[in-house]
Amino acid sequence: MNESPRPPLSVLVVEDLLDVAESVADLLTISGHAVRVASCGSDALLAALANPPDVVLLDIGLPGMDGWEVARRLRSQLNGKQPVVVAVTGLGADDDRRRSADAGIDLHLTKPADPVALTTLLARVRSLLSSPDRGPSSGK
Repeated sequence: MNESPRPPLSVLVVEDLLDVAESVADLLTISGHAVRVASCGSDALLAALANPPDVVLLDIGLPGMDGWEVARRLRSQLNGKQPVVVAVTGLGADDDRRRSADAGIDLHLTKPADPVALTTLLARVRSLLSSPDRGPSSGK
């Protein structure tokens, strides 16, 4: 069965630990995604507003503005295209997951995120976004 190649997802990795951010970015780039990295909430918002990503992988424990606030601002400031926002954090209690949902985060994963689960998740998102009846919104 021949499938046409699917376009890469645009992924914004928001992580203040440089080694972790680079490792995730490398994994996702090898998996065929276009990856950008931001190390704090304000940089993440600037990057997302300038060029809205398909997916945001968002640490919660960021310096300054936490990931929950970043998610709330992304949801309120992005017009049109809304990214899939995935918390990737060391915070995994039920209350943390509720706070993520309340902030507009679609999925809450705890660190260390399983690389296979992460790439499988992004493959599913890519498949959903590239299907003819559920293509991404242009936001224009």
